[in-house]
Amino acid sequence: MEIILNMLLMAPQGQGAQQNGWWSFLPLLLIIVVFYFFFIRPQMKRSKDQKKFKENLQKGQKIITIGGIHGRIVEMQETTVTIEVENNVRLRVEKSAIAMDNTQTIENK
Repeated sequence: MEIILNMLLMAPQGQGAQQNGWWSFLPLLLIIVVFYFFFIRPQMKRSKDQKKFKENLQKGQKIITIGGIHGRIVEMQETTVTIEVENNVRLRVEKSAIAMDNTQTIENK
């Protein structure tokens, strides 16, 4: 009787060990999936939108630079943009230094 009981108890443990090995990777997989959907994917979308914005800059557009300078684009070159700030002061900045569009913010003032 004892031998039969031991055989019955050992059989499920063998299968359980194989299933347990697979289930031990599940939390790691879930962490990777959550990390991708909450961190990597939104960052990729933000980066793609920022690149598209910089490619579509136009003369006369009101912008804000990364440094917080507000201005209007008056001239565009290949990698740089000349912006006009107050009293006809012109600054040449890199396109990569432009942070966002400022059209709506300036119109509300």
